Amino acid sequence: MIGNLLLAPIFIHLVIAVLQLTAWRKTITQRILSATGTLAALIAAISLFSYVYKNGTITVNASNWEAPFGIVFVADLLACTMVLLTSIAGFAVSLFSATGLSRQRMLYGYFPIFHFLLMGLNGAFLTGDIFNLYVWFEVIIISSFVLMTLGGRKTQLEGALKYMSMNILASMFFLAGIGILYGMTGSLNMADLATKMSNIQNPSLAGITSIFFILGFGIKSAVFPLYFWLPSSYHTPPSAVAATFGGLLTKVGIYAMLRVHSLIFIPDSFTQKLLMVIAVLTIVTGAFGALIKTNLRRLFSYLIVCHIGFMIGGISMFTKIALMGTVFYLIHDIMVKTNLFLIAGVIMQLRGVMTMERLGGLYKEYPKISLLIALVLFSLVGVPPLSGFWPKLYLFKEAFAEHQFFYIVALIAGSLVTLYVIIRLWAEVFWKDVPAESEIDNKFESSSFLRKLLLILPVGILACVTLYIGLNAEVIAQVADRIAEELVNTDSYVKAVFRK
Repeated sequence: MIGNLLLAPIFIHLVIAVLQLTAWRKTITQRILSATGTLAALIAAISLFSYVYKNGTITVNASNWEAPFGIVFVADLLACTMVLLTSIAGFAVSLFSATGLSRQRMLYGYFPIFHFLLMGLNGAFLTGDIFNLYVWFEVIIISSFVLMTLGGRKTQLEGALKYMSMNILASMFFLAGIGILYGMTGSLNMADLATKMSNIQNPSLAGITSIFFILGFGIKSAVFPLYFWLPSSYHTPPSAVAATFGGLLTKVGIYAMLRVHSLIFIPDSFTQKLLMVIAVLTIVTGAFGALIKTNLRRLFSYLIVCHIGFMIGGISMFTKIALMGTVFYLIHDIMVKTNLFLIAGVIMQLRGVMTMERLGGLYKEYPKISLLIALVLFSLVGVPPLSGFWPKLYLFKEAFAEHQFFYIVALIAGSLVTLYVIIRLWAEVFWKDVPAESEIDNKFESSSFLRKLLLILPVGILACVTLYIGLNAEVIAQVADRIAEELVNTDSYVKAVFRK
């Protein structure tokens, strides 16, 4: 029973993807299957999270091979939280895709690949084996590459080329690190590695190996100086695809950093300084990039980069409070960034463009939709008491305690730039009048009620989740606190895997 519960978020998406392959040209069937599958996965994720929160870490050994010899799946609170967030985002994107995506792209196989991507994400979060983490990463990369190229437009292919080339490079660093790690320890099980790495006779080699993982996960997270692929590619696919990418894919790199640097490579002084430098430069470059962008999705892409730096800084300090702030921000960021790209898709439906100079008048014409979007934008900025405010408090508090003043300055600068660009966006897109030279291609007004509902409902669902995170910050803080405790003290993880 426990094993079925743990593996359900993976196998539900696998089954749905296979069923959709049998209904290749039946797009209505595919839409119904996708919505049903993501809802089932969400229910399974809620059940798994609830069980682990009450009972602690659970594991499943594939084919009953005992760890560390067999493949093990581990559901601790961090993994369950990531699976739950992925399921919420996946359900919202699935609903949006039903009407926000053209039938032509559906016929290219969007829905099966979308579910293979969600399967890969859940597999990466639940695996307890470092090599299988690499395998799940490859499932994610292949699925996301196909999604990015659906339609075959020139801009998509250019963006996909940059995306794929950098992710292949990241995979090379990751695989090289795994090879050296296996040569040093003779194991790939992460719990087993946690016990063996403390007895390594050559700490210098271990430090060099950790750099390979930092490079691999850093590229996937889009940190400085290897971030350029993200704003060059995330604006090219349809909004439903961009929402999945913007909300989830870079966060897999953050998850992997948290997992590997808590179990295998506990950050030493050099690693902490390196990560802090990367964090500060990532915040600054992302902020400056956002300042000069007028295309909504390019702007949101640079904000992803900027806010990734917030979390990297928390990991670099590697104290319980800092990790708590990082996990809290991760929870907030997945929901908000997914929603931002869905909002860009809604605006595209309302106006036919996503360039701020050609937009305007949305608040006057659609006040209710505009207020819903405003809630998401205020959460992104971190207006109290919304979700973006609370994790920054923990990060600021610990940065002062650790005397990380450059990081504090970067946090303030990144927050102020975010506030400025969102104010500018609101003024340009919602408050000003429609430019006289703009030709409005309004697909929304001519749509049926069901289509309108399926476009707006996903934004509303994610906005409600974001509002819950902000207004129930104490509950989220308790979850983040327990996750941070498990990251600092990994005994419960190791004992669960070896059933000691």
